[in-house]
Amino acid sequence: MTDRAARRAYDDLAGRDPVLARLIDEYGHPAAFEWHDGGRTGTSQFAAMLLHIVGQRISATSAFTVYDRIIAATGGVPTPSGVLELGVAGLRGCGISTAKATYALNLAEAQAEHRIDIERMDRRSDTEALAALTGVPGIGTWSAETFLIHNLRRPDVLPADDRGLREAVRNRWQLDRLPTVGEVRTRALAWSPYRSYAAALLWRSLRPPGELSDPKARALRTRSARHGRAHGKARGAW
Repeated sequence: MTDRAARRAYDDLAGRDPVLARLIDEYGHPAAFEWHDGGRTGTSQFAAMLLHIVGQRISATSAFTVYDRIIAATGGVPTPSGVLELGVAGLRGCGISTAKATYALNLAEAQAEHRIDIERMDRRSDTEALAALTGVPGIGTWSAETFLIHNLRRPDVLPADDRGLREAVRNRWQLDRLPTVGEVRTRALAWSPYRSYAAALLWRSLRPPGELSDPKARALRTRSARHGRAHGKARGAW
């Protein structure tokens, strides 16, 4: 999406919802489709989905650590054949859980056997892409929806079961409890066809202005800082 498209989306949201309008005044226009992988997945949608799987329910720092071990084990950006060669034992050796190793292998098998074509998923509608991805055992709705936002750059997707989004809705609408997934989906109907932008704005609202809001972006900055300190020490020792 162009900057003009983003402005149009946020202007539309501001006109529809006064809470979102206040958030836009506070946070501006967050980039809805940024994919913070530090270049690890290249142009591979398979590798991107693999990183989504690895990152389920663990910190971004831990996810990058595990994923980097998979890169090392496969000799580059992971491919379906490379993941299949590792098998459960090889993936477990990279630090991934048995369940996630199985999910990764399910994805690799589905791609290798042409049951899905994740590299051309951009040719499918949102509904078709979500159905294809969630048809792979281990890829849930949240992972599929975040893939659609960050990797297919779809403008009207809102992962309503994301804990952070639900917390943002509770905070900004001053609710007395965490809203249910259904309640978030119902509220978000008014934000279509720009729900991905609304999601970006709500995620952004979880951190103060001026701070990085995306956990992967923060993890990359931390790793970069650590690398810089280590490099500086090495140069000093030399």
